[in-house]
Amino acid sequence: MTLSFKVSGRIARPLHEVFEAVVDPEKLSGFFTTNGSTGRLEPGATVMWDFADFPGAFPVHVTEVELDRRVVLRWQAADSGDDPYQTTVTIDFDGLDDGRTLVTIAEEGWRETDAGQRASYGNCEGWAGMLCAMKVWIEHGITLRTGFYR
Repeated sequence: MTLSFKVSGRIARPLHEVFEAVVDPEKLSGFFTTNGSTGRLEPGATVMWDFADFPGAFPVHVTEVELDRRVVLRWQAADSGDDPYQTTVTIDFDGLDDGRTLVTIAEEGWRETDAGQRASYGNCEGWAGMLCAMKVWIEHGITLRTGFYR
C-alpha cells in the first residue's frame, strides 16, 4: 500500500493571483500560516511555517517552483519520532477557460505503518482545509482558519 493523496479545488481568481497567494509569505499568512511564514517559496529555500493553532514552526524545504504552474515542497512527516523522514508535497496550478484556477495538492512518502497512515490522513485533512481557507480568503477576504482548530 502506498500512502499518498490528492485534493483539489477551484478558486474564482486568475492563475497568477492564486499562485502568488501560495508563494508570497504575507499572502499565505492571511489564510494558512496564521502565525507567519519566513520567506517566499523559491527553489532551494527553507522557510518556516508557523500556525497560530498548532505549537511550533515547521521547516519547509522548497525543491521546485515553476511560475504559475507548480510548487514542490518537502517537510518532516508527523509520524517521524526518533527516526525523521520527509514527505513530498506538490501543488499544481491550472488556469481554466472560465478564468478560475484549479489548485491540486498531492502529498506522498509516508512509511507504510499505522502511524504513517494516521499522519497521511491528518495532512489530507489539513490540505483540504487549506484549499477551503484559500478560496474564501482570495474570493471574499475572510480568514476561515481563525478558531477552526482550537
